[in-house]
Amino acid sequence: MPESPLVLPLSGVSLADAPQVGGKNASLGELIRNLAQAGVRVPDGFATTTAAFRQFTQQNNLAQFIQESVQNLDPENLPQLAQTGAQIRQQILQAPLPDALENAIRENLQKLQGDLPQIAVAVRSSATAEDAADSSFAGQQETFLNIRGEEQTLNAVRHVFASLYTDRAISYRKLRGYDDHQSLAISVGVQRMARSQSAGVMFTLDTESGFDQVVFITAAYGLGESVVQGNVNPDEFYVYKPALDAGLPAIIRRRLGDKAEKMIFADGAKVGESVKTVQVEKAERRKFCISDDDIAELAKCARLIEKHYGRHMDIEWGKDETDGRIYILQARPETVRSAKPAATLTRYRASGHGELLAEGRAIGRKIGVGRARIISSPAEMHSLKDGEILAADMTDPDWEPVMKRAGAIVTRRGGRTCHAAIIARELGVPAVVGCGDTLDAVPDGEMISVSCAEGDTGRVYRGEMSFAVDEINVEEAPELPVKLQVNVANPDLAFEFARLPADGVGLARLEFVIARNVGFHPRCALEYGSLSEDLRREVRRLSAGYADPRACYVEKIAEGAATIAAAFHPRPVIVRLSDFKSNEYAGLVGGKMFEPVEENPMLGFRGASRYVSESFAPCLQMECEALLRARSFGLDNIWVMIPFVRTVSEADAALAKLSEFGVRRE
Repeated sequence: MPESPLVLPLSGVSLADAPQVGGKNASLGELIRNLAQAGVRVPDGFATTTAAFRQFTQQNNLAQFIQESVQNLDPENLPQLAQTGAQIRQQILQAPLPDALENAIRENLQKLQGDLPQIAVAVRSSATAEDAADSSFAGQQETFLNIRGEEQTLNAVRHVFASLYTDRAISYRKLRGYDDHQSLAISVGVQRMARSQSAGVMFTLDTESGFDQVVFITAAYGLGESVVQGNVNPDEFYVYKPALDAGLPAIIRRRLGDKAEKMIFADGAKVGESVKTVQVEKAERRKFCISDDDIAELAKCARLIEKHYGRHMDIEWGKDETDGRIYILQARPETVRSAKPAATLTRYRASGHGELLAEGRAIGRKIGVGRARIISSPAEMHSLKDGEILAADMTDPDWEPVMKRAGAIVTRRGGRTCHAAIIARELGVPAVVGCGDTLDAVPDGEMISVSCAEGDTGRVYRGEMSFAVDEINVEEAPELPVKLQVNVANPDLAFEFARLPADGVGLARLEFVIARNVGFHPRCALEYGSLSEDLRREVRRLSAGYADPRACYVEKIAEGAATIAAAFHPRPVIVRLSDFKSNEYAGLVGGKMFEPVEENPMLGFRGASRYVSESFAPCLQMECEALLRARSFGLDNIWVMIPFVRTVSEADAALAKLSEFGVRRE
């Protein structure tokens, strides 16, 4: 029987080779072999095999030592876990690589380098149990970026071998029932480095609701590790799959992240010193870091990968600053939302709460109550007691042994695809990530409530929140003799509500979208140049990322309406044009400048009477543009309602006005 190879080119492996090169490397080879012609780019490289790892452990008499060290380990005993992990890693790092393996790595690195004087490579882990269909193993092993030269690459390979036994990896496997550590093996992928000017993660479904008709993309400046590790709050985009497949405009929703820092190449000579983190200029933070063309290309790649694998996928990507091209860096099955039964809805209903302390991105749709425990570093993790709320700047894989104790998680940094978010979903605990400086208001040791049941925004309240939990099996809902539609005020909840056995949306109010997503009066967008400097500054803040305040007003209304319509398509969605009363309009940023003071706003300047007024015509035109924009995504299920019509003649005049702006009855 011929000896197993120690190194294989990525272009020569496929999913069938996962036992030899691990799930991650097998997936990369699968993409190179099957989707390169379709436009999915993957950086070239090679992988050490599991045979190479086993030869390494056997040559250095490590296998039995590792098994005996881990066999009787209690993963709940954090000091014991830390000591055991450190001893194993030290033994691995001190052991020499077999000569045959070292020579094979040098040879393949030279082939990858070609005629270039030196290239940078990424050295990534790919464990045999990693990226399986039922477990994510997110961040369990190490990745080393911007590695240069043969010696640094060989050293990085040894560090990846050692990372098979990080504290978090040992603990995670123990808790998952992977007890046979002698059978474990790891492959190392060595890839040409994508020098990312922007990078991120994308999923082929919404990670919170499980709605599978969108591609969810996150993006930040620099290398993608910043997004994965949760160092930044990234930009977010939702791309509607049916519109994308039909060649229509498809970006139905976007959110600007602060992207305060980025990871870039550094000149360090040691493994772990080859990248550094720097601050992002404020002007750049106020822009989306990728273009609409980039978003469309990413979504198309995601669709190709999803269709090839036949399941929902979790994909890392980067846009290389040298050639301007987008590369796929990892692709693995999505394991959390895909594993949950679609027929069951769990609804948390709050019935009262205390003072609002902090806000961020909601992970999960649950509520957690417990004492806040502020943890500054992994060294303090032992202080977290079962059920307490873990509050930290951010979490990384080193925190996993203690995260399962938490009743909820709150972080200063991170987005919905960061490590803390992924693990919180897998553990089934609510998390609020990316709270920024508002985290400073969370009191250590006091009772707090973490609510992720109010939409995309997660909130932290002082004290114990009262709530109820409803378990609903939508398949058991009885058939009704009438059509039942739901009201949806908040686009953030549309994907979740779409799972209800409803016949569509009976009322989607644009004033809720305007108040929540836009925040400023429409005439601030139209008369921006005449506003005071203080007011212009606030409007600029609210419209950051868009071409100008008017474009922001139109696009954000379109995104809100499109999100609701996409969630329920092809079921009808009745979108009601704005019906702000004058006192409500005055409550928007800049509104007091433009609104009359009415003794009874309920019967005043609102609804259709505004639409037929020449003073409001430019504002109505923006709403009409927004609805036409939403319909351009192929969302022909949007029906328009005119509110508060007093007379037939007023209805005719309002319909004529809408027709003038392109919204006509069919």
